[in-house]
Amino acid sequence: MRDKLMAGLLILAAVCAMAAQAARQSVSLIVIGGTVITENAAHQILTPGAIAINGTSIVAVDTPEAIARQFTATETIDARADVVLPGLINTHTHAPMVMYRGLADDLALMDWLQKYIFPAEAKTVSPEMVRIGTKLAALEMIESGTTTYVDMYYFEEEVAKATREAGLRGVLGETIIQFPVADAKTPAEGLKHAEAFIQAFKGDSLITPAVAPHALYTNDAATLKACAELGRKYDTPVIIHLAETEDEWKIARDQHQATPVGYLESIGFWGPRTVAAHGVWVNDDDIQILKKHQVGVSHNPESNMKLASGTAPVTKYLTAGVGLGLGTDGAASNNDLDMFEAMRQASFLAKHANHDPTVVPAATALDMATIGGARALWMDKAIGSLERGKLADLITVSMGAARQTPMYDPVSHLVYVTRGDDVRTTIVNGKVLMRDRKVLTLDKAAVIADANKLSAKVRAAVGR
Repeated sequence: MRDKLMAGLLILAAVCAMAAQAARQSVSLIVIGGTVITENAAHQILTPGAIAINGTSIVAVDTPEAIARQFTATETIDARADVVLPGLINTHTHAPMVMYRGLADDLALMDWLQKYIFPAEAKTVSPEMVRIGTKLAALEMIESGTTTYVDMYYFEEEVAKATREAGLRGVLGETIIQFPVADAKTPAEGLKHAEAFIQAFKGDSLITPAVAPHALYTNDAATLKACAELGRKYDTPVIIHLAETEDEWKIARDQHQATPVGYLESIGFWGPRTVAAHGVWVNDDDIQILKKHQVGVSHNPESNMKLASGTAPVTKYLTAGVGLGLGTDGAASNNDLDMFEAMRQASFLAKHANHDPTVVPAATALDMATIGGARALWMDKAIGSLERGKLADLITVSMGAARQTPMYDPVSHLVYVTRGDDVRTTIVNGKVLMRDRKVLTLDKAAVIADANKLSAKVRAAVGR
């Protein structure tokens, strides 16, 4: 009798276990982190935490025990020694320009552009250069935790193809400029190229095509208006350099009797899907104009400091509620694409400029690199935080280095201590692009070899 009772209990236990197993939802990936920084509205931090991902989307963020009760996964990433956070969002760069890294340094912006960069581009920009440079930039971004980036360059379809191959998310703008360039001899030709690019990639799961008039000082009013209209026609972003230097401010004053922001307002340029890179030389009225039109601003502290362009009024932007993200700018002027450095310098520069160590604390800098960048791009409903229903863009960061020991506050460590090469795993759209420092979507050796080979052509073209 006892044996029958025991057998019955075993069967019941097995049935219950099978029922519990069946009740758990099957998902594609679970990431378990020692600390999970969600960047949600409550700034929730789970220690430990876990994220359940199915396909491209996050389905749950909770404790590891709660996730284990609800889900079973095809693949699990054990990052209990790491901090897990949303992928970083670089709101301004020129990816192919990694090929000009270190080509010309320690110069003012206009000298740097007119004497070195524009001539180098005239001789070396081609679909091949753009493709090779973008792959190198993508490799650097994957290795340093950037999952979404905003780009302005030529042959942007090649940027898009390389970005998609690498698995990154990109808001990519075809550059429009008044003088002849490699992919367009006239602005009209550039606009036609931009429209074809938008048509080819609109609706892509990773690529958001955009139009990118270079700046007010490199385009006339008719071209600037046409760029804005093209963006509105297709409901795509418009990306522009804005008020980066005092020279640009003087040009606007001398030629248009207005600030750069005011001039663009006067010609009807601003719209709700515009990204303005830099925004250094602005006044209080300008900030209100940008706020009114829901313009996203990309703060680029490192290139602004290196080129001595000035200091953006970050605290005023934040107080006004302007969508503010962080950018590295191109590696030709920074000279890297490491968003952890951008966070750190954004915090330090604001403290220095305001003579106040309390402004732009670590948490604010991290916001700017994640959910703030998403807001600046009107993508905060999809990316920028780890929340149910959002796209699965996230990274894990090792905290095992000597310089990171001891760790009392993970947010402080991410901003003031961490470097890009501390990133262990990079995931975009639910796909693992790098795991344990091994990039899975690009052949690292081949990418670097191709870039080194191309650099010889760049060197020969500019006499270096």
